Amino acid sequence: MVSPPPIVEVRGLVNQFGRQVVHRDLDLDIYRGEVLGVVGGSGSGKSVLLRSIVGLRRPTAGRVSVFGQDLTALPPGPRSELERRMGVLFQRGALFSSLTVTENIALPLIEHARMPRAEAERLARVKLALAGLPADAGDKYPASLSGGMVKRAALARALALDPDLLFLDEPTAGLDPIGAAAFDQLILTLRNALGLTVFLVTHDLDTLYAICDRVAVLAQKKVLVADRLDVVENVDDPWVQEYFQGPRGRAAAHAAARSARMDG
Repeated sequence: MVSPPPIVEVRGLVNQFGRQVVHRDLDLDIYRGEVLGVVGGSGSGKSVLLRSIVGLRRPTAGRVSVFGQDLTALPPGPRSELERRMGVLFQRGALFSSLTVTENIALPLIEHARMPRAEAERLARVKLALAGLPADAGDKYPASLSGGMVKRAALARALALDPDLLFLDEPTAGLDPIGAAAFDQLILTLRNALGLTVFLVTHDLDTLYAICDRVAVLAQKKVLVADRLDVVENVDDPWVQEYFQGPRGRAAAHAAARSARMDG
């Protein structure tokens, strides 16, 4: 069976900061409709890879193709159109503190879709509900929200322009286990309902086992492996073995297996 072409194709990626090489000859494919988890040790460049794909960082060398096009080679108009097909949830939400939640979500609709403010805020309230937040959260400022609500508000903003590709950078970091599990299920529900493709940077083993179709491991400045979890967890690499076969990894695997039996 022939695999469909990837919607994101990274080839020979190099990211370097001064003398520090973060990525060297990194290759990665992302396929339509999948949830791809990206893991790696501290300093392995998970967030740098995300920023390279969405066009926030120009790689030192290599090529990144999104929907068959190189973002860095596009003129401003077509590049903006392509960027609208990608939504990003940054670490810690990155909401504007001086704007209400509704205003935060409406901002990309006003700036990129040229939507009138009233219409943008009406649609923002729809996105708010989609992210599982109560209607009254829209009038609040980010400082008055809990950590879980900030994540959901940031997710609503990432969904504002109806993206095809959703990038999540440590979305469950700082959440309690119940809140993190609820957020995981929200991502899975949205992927299934909206046909999203999800690129998920995480260190949360429960998230990997609960919702990821494939997992990519960043190690040795490249993607060491990108495959199903049952393949990845058996890769003969010290970091992979310590991460997946340690006590927390085994606990997450057992929890996922138990949940699968209960669902079945």
